[in-house]
Amino acid sequence: MARWQTATGSVADMEPSALRVKAADAGSVAVGDFSQAGSRQDQSELQQYDYDVETVERVYRKLDWRIIPPFWCLYFLCSAIRSNIGIAQTMNVSDRHDLMSVLHMTPKDTSTALALFYVSYVIFDLPSNLVMSRLNPRVWMARIVFATSLVGTCFAAVQSAWSLKLLRFLLGMVIAGMWPGMAYYLTLFYPPSRTGKRIGMYFTASQVSAAVVGLVSAGFQLMDGLGGLVGFRWMFLVYGLVGIVLSFALLWWLPDRPLAPGQVRHRSKWLSWLPHSPEAVTGDDAIVHYQDLRRVYHPRPWTIRDLVEVLLDWRLWPLTLMYFGVVGVGIGTQLYGSVIIAAIQPTASAITVSLLFAPIWIIDLIAIIIVTPLSDRFHRLRAFFFSAAACIQIAGLLVTTFAVNGWARYSGLLMVGFGLGPTVPICMAWTSETFQRRHGEVGVAAATALVSGLGNLGSITTTYALYAGWPKDAMKGPHQFRKSNLVMVGILGLSIASALVMAVLLRMFGNPPSTKLENDVLNEPEDGAARREAHQPSNLTLRGIMTDLFTVSLISKRATHPSA
Repeated sequence: MARWQTATGSVADMEPSALRVKAADAGSVAVGDFSQAGSRQDQSELQQYDYDVETVERVYRKLDWRIIPPFWCLYFLCSAIRSNIGIAQTMNVSDRHDLMSVLHMTPKDTSTALALFYVSYVIFDLPSNLVMSRLNPRVWMARIVFATSLVGTCFAAVQSAWSLKLLRFLLGMVIAGMWPGMAYYLTLFYPPSRTGKRIGMYFTASQVSAAVVGLVSAGFQLMDGLGGLVGFRWMFLVYGLVGIVLSFALLWWLPDRPLAPGQVRHRSKWLSWLPHSPEAVTGDDAIVHYQDLRRVYHPRPWTIRDLVEVLLDWRLWPLTLMYFGVVGVGIGTQLYGSVIIAAIQPTASAITVSLLFAPIWIIDLIAIIIVTPLSDRFHRLRAFFFSAAACIQIAGLLVTTFAVNGWARYSGLLMVGFGLGPTVPICMAWTSETFQRRHGEVGVAAATALVSGLGNLGSITTTYALYAGWPKDAMKGPHQFRKSNLVMVGILGLSIASALVMAVLLRMFGNPPSTKLENDVLNEPEDGAARREAHQPSNLTLRGIMTDLFTVSLISKRATHPSA
């Protein structure tokens, strides 16, 4: 039985079969007539009703179970393939079977190889995401995973510094578009007010991946010499082969973009050989989803002019600077974390360093689970959540840099991990939320790619100019990496300032839809969640909720202790 919330606030119960009643009688659209559901007359009829929260949440839970697990798996493996070069620098170092010793690389060779990945990533990120918006997103995502895994497997055969640099450049080229593409894919199924939590759900795969790479590398180090391969070659080979298998599974596992109920999916001839992917939701659930998020069923073809309008939108650049700082620190920690641990714990073995690397990402994972749902619930306070997390990173970097005791410096890395967790999901969710409302589908595709691509210039800065790329700063001793850490503190300050500027300017100028988009959606709230929020009591804010909780606590206390 479904429950409908009318515009006047009354609630009516209906059997699912009643949804097939004529619109004039039930306030809905006949199931067999949904091919016409995009008309303005039907839009106005649908606007009169809204499903109750329980019904809508049930549908989105089904979507979560269908979309988040494959996203988690693909992001886990691609993150491992992208970052395992960091742990390879310390694997079996006592036997001189680490990456730098085997390939006879200098620290500058290492920093150049790491940076080349992000050079190609920045170049190809936007084109990849725009192609994805034109083609089948499911197939394009599987293509990214297959190509990434294939190149990752080739790392097992690398023999020299130049071949490592070439493969790192190719890896950045083929993986480009994955991270912003995942954010774009979510907007096809979820309203902006729900994306932050979902991004956080699969972003945890990166943290688990970093922890697992550290832990499992201990096992690969024990395989050193098996079959004539050193430990890090076994690591590259296994992760790459598993990723190739996953890429084929994604063709069935991920759903195609949703259709309006009643529409028939027409498949291209060149895709007819691919396995059929079941629809994300069907039947009455598809009707509920359609009414709660009608925009996803009406993608508007975009032109170069639309793309230029996105590029000229001032909202893009504060978000890019926010991403620049936090992703730079994140990549620096991911690629050089084990090296920093080895520097502050000089007596630790290579296996101990690998084991100490994992807790950083477990703490990171905990922060994501705690903070990202709150940033979705209070999405008007995204700047606050982002800035607070960045401040924790700054504090952690300062502790790691200036503390005297080695374990105290290690605790600073744990603080950095906690602060890192929520920042990237919050930034991508804020980007999707802002540009979906303002520019529609092309806005999400272009803005997420540009924020991710240009923001990864911070990764180039970290990998090429800082840490191993700064020879004097990389010299062993009590002050190793001190200057690099302080530069990252300054970059994080830039990210915090950009978040505050974004919040202030949005408050001053707002975020109205573009004229063309406004005509398409009749200037309505972009989704059911936004409509429900518009009718919430005025005290449903962070301050109001805290006041209500205090009141409930006081009443409960008095009921328990009447004399109080």
